[in-house]
Amino acid sequence: MGKILKRTVTLRPMRTAVGVAALCGVVAAGAASAQGPAGVAHSAEWPAQASPIALDPAMEAKITALMARMSLEQKVGQVVQGDIASTTPADLKKYHLGSVFNGGNSDPGGRYNAPAADWLKLADDYWDASISDDPKLPRIPSIWGIDAVHGHSNVVGATLFPHNIGLGAMRDPAIMRQIGAITAIEMRVTGIDWTFAPTIAVVRDDRWGRTYEGFGETAEIATGYAGPLVEGLQGKIGDRDWLKGPHIIATAKHFLGDGGTAGGKDQGDAQMSEAQLRSLFAPPYYAALKAGVQSVMASFSSWNGVKMTGNRSLLTGVLKERMGFDGFVVGDWNAHGQVEGCTNTRCPQALAAGLDVYMAPDSWKGIWESTLAGVKAGTIPMNQLDDAVRRLLRVKYRAGIFDTVKPSARPLAGRYALLGAPAHRAVARAAVAESLVLLKNSGSVLPLKPGMRILVAGDAADDVARQAGGWTLSWQGTGTKPTDFPNATSIWRGIAAQVQDARGTATLSVDGKYETKPDAAIVVFGETPYAEFQGDKPDVAFDDTADNLATMQRLRAAGIPVVAVFLSGRPLWVNPYLNASDAFVAAWLPGSEGAGVADVLFGAKPFRGKLPYSWPARSDQTPLNVGDANYAPLFAYGYGLTARDKGALGPLSEVRAGAGGNRNLLFARGKVTNGRRLLLGSGTTLAANPGPELISQRAADRVAQEDAVQIAWTGRGAASAVLDGDPVDLTREANGDVALIVDVKVDAGPAGPVTLGGRNVTNRLRAIAKAGGWGQVAVPLRCLVGADLAKVRQPFVMTTAGALTVTVSRVQFGSASGGLVDCR
Repeated sequence: MGKILKRTVTLRPMRTAVGVAALCGVVAAGAASAQGPAGVAHSAEWPAQASPIALDPAMEAKITALMARMSLEQKVGQVVQGDIASTTPADLKKYHLGSVFNGGNSDPGGRYNAPAADWLKLADDYWDASISDDPKLPRIPSIWGIDAVHGHSNVVGATLFPHNIGLGAMRDPAIMRQIGAITAIEMRVTGIDWTFAPTIAVVRDDRWGRTYEGFGETAEIATGYAGPLVEGLQGKIGDRDWLKGPHIIATAKHFLGDGGTAGGKDQGDAQMSEAQLRSLFAPPYYAALKAGVQSVMASFSSWNGVKMTGNRSLLTGVLKERMGFDGFVVGDWNAHGQVEGCTNTRCPQALAAGLDVYMAPDSWKGIWESTLAGVKAGTIPMNQLDDAVRRLLRVKYRAGIFDTVKPSARPLAGRYALLGAPAHRAVARAAVAESLVLLKNSGSVLPLKPGMRILVAGDAADDVARQAGGWTLSWQGTGTKPTDFPNATSIWRGIAAQVQDARGTATLSVDGKYETKPDAAIVVFGETPYAEFQGDKPDVAFDDTADNLATMQRLRAAGIPVVAVFLSGRPLWVNPYLNASDAFVAAWLPGSEGAGVADVLFGAKPFRGKLPYSWPARSDQTPLNVGDANYAPLFAYGYGLTARDKGALGPLSEVRAGAGGNRNLLFARGKVTNGRRLLLGSGTTLAANPGPELISQRAADRVAQEDAVQIAWTGRGAASAVLDGDPVDLTREANGDVALIVDVKVDAGPAGPVTLGGRNVTNRLRAIAKAGGWGQVAVPLRCLVGADLAKVRQPFVMTTAGALTVTVSRVQFGSASGGLVDCR
């Protein structure tokens, strides 16, 4: 175990009623208390709060009159929301859907990098279709929801702010208000009027793949941020432009306890007492509702075994009745299908619990039909449907949806210069500078002098996608290219600009090799992009995808001061990297403004960031939260050096505790992972090194020595290459676009049909061979032939009877950027 660093730290004050000391007491008390009844909340024990918006009698009368004219089909349509990848404007006209949305991988025309004009045109098309041309039916415009979670991050050219974990390190509510306002303006440019943000989860286990979407491990930061951010997005209650003009509809998510699931499992179960659920996870919602947030998203997760989307005691008893919420509750992606007794296409239980809008991306037609049938049959009470419809219509009236024109004719629409506008990027750059946390600074290496000879290394130095992370142009933040970020600045380019302005020299060398010895080296590295469950980890160790550690060690051994800039969506065990650096900066996921990193490294701005999460001393040290019994982090919650502090750090243990490993990575850097084996052979006769009659393997090079494996089939009979290991449950991963992805070079062949996971990939391999060099083969997990997805032991099985030689450098589960095999 490494040295435990204990320091007294002073937290920057925030305007919130929830303090660290109080929260520490709450956490300890909650952890010790007994489990409450299975998923049943006692609403009378929750603080009461009236809605900050008084109901407008005239508006309510309009809604009543409108509902009296609506057909039953229109009412049902209002409570159903479809994804743009599974709906057409004609569907809105026929089924009267009250809203549409785009999931992380849904875009106009199916193009992840569709230009902003395409977004605006599609918004017009849906709007026009939603306006009934039946003289017997009232006109009810639709609205469009989007995950604008760190800026308008689905659209090329938009300003990309740091993810919430970095913003939590700032402790600056004023910038949060600006970020909300800028995000709303850039959304209005493309005609979209509703965001599924902010995420105000309190994250208690950093193995969770959504850790970076939370502001911190206590309710303190999220509670202080919720109000300013909601007001930035929506405007202030009572102002003429509240929800209108440059403002949009915001969503507080995911209600409730999503960051507290056991084991950090996405969509898992928060196993805790009602007192802890109320004291630790509810304060940010009280703050968001006080600021007037108009939408709340029910969580995928459960509380003590009961799915939130079907929990009436929380959605109705607590949220609507006790907290005074009079907006509408929207579900998450087919989350209603996980409620007991439900399917994706039938779930009256969710409506009865208090859900107002089903998020039914590809199941919208089925849920529309079953809900309509249920109301007609009397199994769904009309008053339940009417209450949900009224809530959505109330928000539409408040937002002026009935009084406005089509999206392209509204103020700000089509003003594409506002996407990534200089003033917007300046705010993002300031946020980046405030978010950086200095963890080590031996010998006061930082700040650097920009007039020096600077070497910039690391595989993430000149990669905007890496610094932006998940929910950036695509769901997982993968599959993009540099030209997709026309208004962004990589960390390397930000450094180069400042050094050149100071008449120094800056050189980019990813592997750290140089001709002239530099005065200092900056190594930028970290996690590769991920989102949601694909980012779930078995431990909190950093799994490097490149050889950055060797680069750092080599540079330091040459007497060159090494500054590590670490990009990550959570605090991770990085002891070897701390040992190999003179200064270590936690830069989180800074977004589009890499120049903000350079501002602090070279002293133009001070280090101000403080840890919003405790930093682990061991790779298996999670959950790890301030207030826990035997709390012993490497760096405590609230820790963060300034350049004036003595920042030396003694040697740390480099022994990784536990098996660890990234469950989504199967083979990389020449090695199989997580106890798996690469086996070769025919039928059930498999071995690590069989005779070469049918198939053989040898180490090969791609970027580094022996970082790949070459597999050769002789063509004398059918044989397979198999990655074998303990069974894993891939059911959740198969519910979407997750694929088995193989980075491969075809050295010879194929001479006959080749299958991967039972799917024919012959044509794809031939295309790679023809193009020359490396390519990807990707088979969607839902297409694996004959696999029990709950118990997959051999996720990779490549088989052929013909001659074939391939070199494989990486095998993983993830979102494919190309090479996807059609499995129909």
